[in-house]
Amino acid sequence: MIEIKERDFPSFFAAPFHAYGTDTPYVSPMKADLQRFLSTKNPMFPDATRYTYFTALRGGQPVGRITAHLHQASNDLHHEARGCFGFFDCADDGETAEALLVAAENWARNMGMTRLTGNFNLTAMQQAGVMTDGFNHAPYTDQIWAPRHLPKLLEANGYIRHFPMTTFELRLDSHPAPKVLSDSQRAHLLRQGFAFAPVNRSTIAERLEDARTILNQSFRDNPMFVPVSAEEFNFQAKDLKWIMDPRISKVVHYQGKPAGAVIAIPDLNPLLRRLGSRLRLSLPWHYLHYKAHRDRAVVIFQGVMPEFQSQSVNPLMLGEMAREMIAAGYKTVGGTWIADENRASLRQSEKAGAKPLHRLHLFSKELS
Repeated sequence: MIEIKERDFPSFFAAPFHAYGTDTPYVSPMKADLQRFLSTKNPMFPDATRYTYFTALRGGQPVGRITAHLHQASNDLHHEARGCFGFFDCADDGETAEALLVAAENWARNMGMTRLTGNFNLTAMQQAGVMTDGFNHAPYTDQIWAPRHLPKLLEANGYIRHFPMTTFELRLDSHPAPKVLSDSQRAHLLRQGFAFAPVNRSTIAERLEDARTILNQSFRDNPMFVPVSAEEFNFQAKDLKWIMDPRISKVVHYQGKPAGAVIAIPDLNPLLRRLGSRLRLSLPWHYLHYKAHRDRAVVIFQGVMPEFQSQSVNPLMLGEMAREMIAAGYKTVGGTWIADENRASLRQSEKAGAKPLHRLHLFSKELS
């Protein structure tokens, strides 16, 4: 028999560990971060009526979970009545999946929504999608991983996949820095007035505001995008200064104003796996060990202001970033999802030598 609990955080956090076991590539967000996302501290949720979350238990053991929430700014901007689900993690059990999805659907209907779509994982710069291929590849920070049975469970409950996306990985240890821009092109851009702005702990607040400005301008015409407020951006990025490696993020200015940014951080997933995504007394030792041996990085955002697109600003940043990563001992770099319809970014990834890592889709169901 399946028991559904609502707003029970301990079982919600534990569910994927029981559902998937320890031998899969799954990595949980830090427990404290997940609890913060599921609270009114999250700027997406001005009050607790905008979200909820459910855990499915079988025999008293949590074996599945799901969130249900509204992104009201998205619905207002795109004239939608769409509810969102997120953090859908579930054992390969049709009864459990159905119970969780019905709970989320009923909540969305009661909120007046006519469609339910996910995964969207609870922040303005949301992790998105359900993995549909690449299950054997370990995820980087800010990438979703789940087993191959999840798409089947969703489709068995009437969900349709759409909006295909791909994540990428670039190996830096098997070939030299990608030659995405010639030395002469690089010199020409710098003579024109483009310059790298300093990225370090004392300037990180300024650089992140540069990145937010670029994000809102460069993605404004993308489907489903909603401009990100400073409060929303800082909510997710507030701890970056403690984990960042100042060498590997690049922000380009043109005549003192932001032109492009590529924000990269060390991949924290190996550390989170060792800690079980929980704060422990051994954290300082584990962190020092991780920091001494880290060799994976992940690009969590890249973009160029519209007026500077097609002027080689992105290759300028990516080439500089790759050289710095190689010099710092990084062997691989991952990237968060790129939608199939974003042909320019897909071409740039291919040109840089990146290879597809994971395949993802959104899954939606019309609510009668």
